[in-house]
Amino acid sequence: MIDDPKIPVFKTDPIVVLLLGIVTCGLYLIYWNIKAAEVLNAVARREVISPAISVLAGCIFPVHVYFYYLCGQALGDLGRALGKEQELKDKEMLLLLLGLFFPMVAAMIVQGHINELYHDA
Repeated sequence: MIDDPKIPVFKTDPIVVLLLGIVTCGLYLIYWNIKAAEVLNAVARREVISPAISVLAGCIFPVHVYFYYLCGQALGDLGRALGKEQELKDKEMLLLLLGLFFPMVAAMIVQGHINELYHDA
């Protein structure tokens, strides 16, 4: 668990991300992109994913592939904060491919790792 007040709390069950993504025809993923980007940017202590990319990724096909590529890059910083940098850094290509074919599954993976920040919360 990270005790940094600058990191926003965004703990959601990955299955909920999938179900809400399906039920809302992807509209929930726009909100999810914004919140996930806030957390990943706070963990990296720099802007890895801009808010504009987060919003556009929910609306435009090729942009969400780029969004998950950026998420994969930010997972290295998240892994460093959690003490498993190499394990998470290696998921960059996986997120890129899943973002291309199954974006909701890529969102579930990222959310699962974000939840590890708040393990005891």
